[in-house]
Amino acid sequence: DVQLQASGGGLVQSGGSLRLSCAASGVTFDDYAVGWFRQAPGKEREGVSCITGSDGSTYYLDSVKGRFAISHDNAKTRVYLEMNNLKPEDTAVYYCAAGLGSCTVLREGLYSDAMDYWGQGTQVTVSS
Repeated sequence: DVQLQASGGGLVQSGGSLRLSCAASGVTFDDYAVGWFRQAPGKEREGVSCITGSDGSTYYLDSVKGRFAISHDNAKTRVYLEMNNLKPEDTAVYYCAAGLGSCTVLREGLYSDAMDYWGQGTQVTVSS
């Protein structure tokens, strides 16, 4: 049974940094795409970033490019989302998710229905 555990959220001032972690149990991420999604109050969920386990290819939402970085640990049992220069508009509950294969990106953005497993959310709050 695959389980994902997201952690690392918190309260930070604008311009600050946080590192989110998504830990897997029951699987390694070699054959999986792992994505980070976020949902702010009153807004739709959006895909923030994704990494494909087989080749390390990545995807970033335009608004986080240059500020966020996604990576695996060497064992591919954890995926990290390093978030720098955080802005108040980054405030949301962040979720990690995993699905077999590669990150699926449509015109609308990262395709959440391609994800088979979801972790619980971790709150990120950026104060101005």
